[in-house]
Amino acid sequence: MKRSATKRVDLSGGSARCRIRLLAAPRSFAVRAGALAAALGHGACSSTPTGPPPPPPAVGSLATEVVATGLDRPLYLTAPPGDSRLFIVEQTGAIRIVAADGNLRGTPFLDLAGRIAGGGERGLLGLAFHPDYVSNGFFYVNYTDTNGDTVVERYTASGDPDVAAPGSATPILAVPQPFANHNGGQLAFGPDGMLYVFMGDGGGAGDPFSTGQDPTDLLGSILRLDVDGGDPYAIPPDNPFVDVAGARGEVWAIGLRNPWRAWFDVPGGMLYVADVGQSQREEVNAVGIAEAGVNYGWNVLEGTLCFAEEGCDASGTEAPVLEYSHADGCSITGGVVYRGTLLPELVGHYFYSDFCSGFLRSFRLQGGVAVEGQEWNVGGLGSVTSFGADAAGEMYVTSAEGRVYRIVPGG
Repeated sequence: MKRSATKRVDLSGGSARCRIRLLAAPRSFAVRAGALAAALGHGACSSTPTGPPPPPPAVGSLATEVVATGLDRPLYLTAPPGDSRLFIVEQTGAIRIVAADGNLRGTPFLDLAGRIAGGGERGLLGLAFHPDYVSNGFFYVNYTDTNGDTVVERYTASGDPDVAAPGSATPILAVPQPFANHNGGQLAFGPDGMLYVFMGDGGGAGDPFSTGQDPTDLLGSILRLDVDGGDPYAIPPDNPFVDVAGARGEVWAIGLRNPWRAWFDVPGGMLYVADVGQSQREEVNAVGIAEAGVNYGWNVLEGTLCFAEEGCDASGTEAPVLEYSHADGCSITGGVVYRGTLLPELVGHYFYSDFCSGFLRSFRLQGGVAVEGQEWNVGGLGSVTSFGADAAGEMYVTSAEGRVYRIVPGG
């Protein structure tokens, strides 16, 4: 639900084993729809979560299959287009491969353990394959270096498809981090072929340097870089702050605290961003992929609650489509929009979790409102660190306990 109009640009140029089955049946939960913000008005904030009418009965049930175990703090999973392998990011610095035969390779695809500062919210945090990875072998990583600062680098695959060339590191971006937390870390290529970098506010309680609302700072923002148009990148001329005096041209959107996982749902035309809250609200945002200059609200708002001051002016900010209080969890783990074939009834549904609660929940976006909310009882997932999808669109969950699960039909 928009509180203001945002700039729209044309993004039309892009193209578009051990198994443990935990049977599950879903149960409904109250979805916090973004429409609440409109009911409250631009300057008003509510302290009581509400939701739309109860969703229709759930379809079927879900279960999990264990895909890999013994990993060292896995926190992301992805795959290049058309590739049957799974690439798993370990926070401690390695990228591991689960081969097409279901076996976890002993030798990492890449090991950056000597280059990173790990622990807490630091470490190897993101991985994205170039859209033309099959031909150029390029992939990008986001990590905190030994000084704790954010580094984005490009690497190249070697002649062995299961091992990258460790000496191929090409620096793309470096951003100083004032504190050890709120590093963000997500990397993703949009359908326009641009590389999006999701930055946290730099940490410290309450955004002490007010980076969330400052387009002159790269922190607290989504950055949009043309990594094919310059060395190390070019700033796309249609980025929303290019012509704003003093602002950083790389900035695509502002107002984020610690975005922990984002997802481009190209068939649905939406970008989903889960933002970790301070002490009261966890939120999911969803905007059109082409919407530039979005202000997600932090630190004026935490979810739909005024944060920096009472009676805040929330005009110009984007309301979340879903939020929940810390009675349900403590740190949202954003997920994916399901586009696989194993769960046909759930195509188009967005899945997410919480690091503390470990639930598995989903909703579908309809007219900018979260509907058909469900909580799925798939047994214990542990501390959920991330979601991911393979090249076929099937969905996976990573846990801090070192496991990777695939979500499959129950029963």
